[in-house]
Amino acid sequence: MTTEFLLLLAAGAVAGGFINGLAGFGTALFALGFWLQIMPPVQAVSIVVVVSAVSGVQGVWLVRHSILRQPKRLARFLASGIIGIPIGVATLAMLDPTILKLLIAGFLILYGGFFSFRKALPKFERPTPLVDSAIGFLGGILGGAASLSGALPTMWCSMRPWPKAETRAVLQPFNVVILGLTSVMFAVKGVYTWESLTLIATALPLTMASAQIGIVVFKRLADDQFRRLIIAMMFLSGLVLFFREIL
Repeated sequence: MTTEFLLLLAAGAVAGGFINGLAGFGTALFALGFWLQIMPPVQAVSIVVVVSAVSGVQGVWLVRHSILRQPKRLARFLASGIIGIPIGVATLAMLDPTILKLLIAGFLILYGGFFSFRKALPKFERPTPLVDSAIGFLGGILGGAASLSGALPTMWCSMRPWPKAETRAVLQPFNVVILGLTSVMFAVKGVYTWESLTLIATALPLTMASAQIGIVVFKRLADDQFRRLIIAMMFLSGLVLFFREIL
């Protein structure tokens, strides 16, 4: 491995870990921007699902009480998301990753950009179990296809006027479970080589440490600040993803 390779590996690990600790999502959106420059798409995705799931366990523990207070809410997202995982994994080999990432980047830019400049944030207060399940299903597909399981659930949850711990109590465990199961499916398919395992062992400590820094910042945010943060992060994530693919 060259010095440039190691620097890009470390940069992706640190950026992805910090965002994961801060917002409970976004590891893939930031890490893949670096890692796709030095690895084939399948290898990069297979590595990011592992580091995202493992580092995300810290965030799950942080909001464990909120998870236990609303178990049915999380279950709606998870049950359908798990069904979507094998569909996403199956399409990974057939899909043009550039097209997929540009489509997701477009959604993130439009959504994040629109609501970042509004004084009033959207609020859906009534229960929407069918929409929750549909969002979870699509998140599972995106998790299996591009390790982007958090993109659509984050858009949807940012419209709910939930306290920051309740929002994270959906996003963080959803991502951890979906990406954890995705990594298991990759392992069954024989995707992980000794090289991939070495890269995971190198990146994971950096991701875990930077996630802790993100968690410290998260604890200092008020509920509305957190909602605005994740909307702004979606906009920034979309820009990063778009320009990485274009350039």
